[in-house]
Amino acid sequence: QVQLVESGGGSVQPGGSLRLSCTASGVDMKYTIISWFRQARGRGREGVACSSAPDDPVDSSETVKGRFTISRGSDKNTVFLQMNNLEPEDTALYYCATIVRVAACTDWDRRYDYEFRGPGTQVTVSS
Repeated sequence: QVQLVESGGGSVQPGGSLRLSCTASGVDMKYTIISWFRQARGRGREGVACSSAPDDPVDSSETVKGRFTISRGSDKNTVFLQMNNLEPEDTALYYCATIVRVAACTDWDRRYDYEFRGPGTQVTVSS
């Protein structure tokens, strides 16, 4: 059974940094995309970044480009989201999701057929 578990969330001041992790189990993720999404209270899903497989090309939303970096661990089953220069608008529940039959990030933030997702980790940015 595929499971995704996020970690690394917390509370930081504006300008601070956090590194989120998403660890997948139950499936070999070498040829599978893993995407990060976030959902702020009272708002819909927002795509943050996507990691393709197996060569790790990535994509991220314009909102976070230059501040957030997605990367994959050497085992390919862990994806990291390094978040720098955090802003209050980044406050949200962050979760990772995957579609095991898809390897490219094409239209990653417009797809609604992600098969598995983690419970999420809360990120709060405030002074």
